Amino acid sequence: MTHKLYEKYDYVHKGNPVMVDRYTKGARINHWIGAISMILLALTGLMMYWPPLFPLSNLIGGGQVVRTIHPYIGVVMVISFAGLFFRFWRLNIWENTDLKWIVDIKDVLEGDEEKLPMIGKYNFGQKCIFWSMSIGLIILIVTGFMVWQAYFAPFVPIEWQRYALLTHSLVAACIIAVWIFHVYAGYWVAGSIGAMIKGKISGGFAWAHHRKWYIALLRANRIKDR
Repeated sequence: MTHKLYEKYDYVHKGNPVMVDRYTKGARINHWIGAISMILLALTGLMMYWPPLFPLSNLIGGGQVVRTIHPYIGVVMVISFAGLFFRFWRLNIWENTDLKWIVDIKDVLEGDEEKLPMIGKYNFGQKCIFWSMSIGLIILIVTGFMVWQAYFAPFVPIEWQRYALLTHSLVAACIIAVWIFHVYAGYWVAGSIGAMIKGKISGGFAWAHHRKWYIALLRANRIKDR
């Protein structure tokens, strides 16, 4: 399996400072649709499964409304993430250097990444989030369909629905935890959130955190004027 080093949209732009394309406008829109959907799914899901939050359902019309819109939001999120998955999965294939990255995670946390192997467009932590979300969302959409009373549940044995609902709840809790970690990591690494808003990072950021990807762009002469 070939490991992809960069996208066809990635370029280095001359200037002071040098800027590097990180995400296209389409990828950013897709990401934010997924992010908003994730927040709405977490809130509506917790309203149904955690009694202290159920009163919040009155803000949007009550429990029946929450129960109705939750699966539709889930479909929106899965479609949104599918667009990101098929675009970025090759960039998230694990490499031998990823093991070194996680073993020496202390150097990453202390900002001493010079000691580590060069990293591609995504590091081991980002890859773990990507694959966790990918696998988790597949499980959620399958189990969600199995208990979707309006359309599919009548064709699913009640015993299967019970197991599906339990699995759906447990995986949803894991996905929420992964999402919280993703948000925190984006905040902790200065420049990450800006990349998802503006689509670009500085050459210094690329060199410090994703040097293998940055060097690949330079060697391929993927350089443009501003």
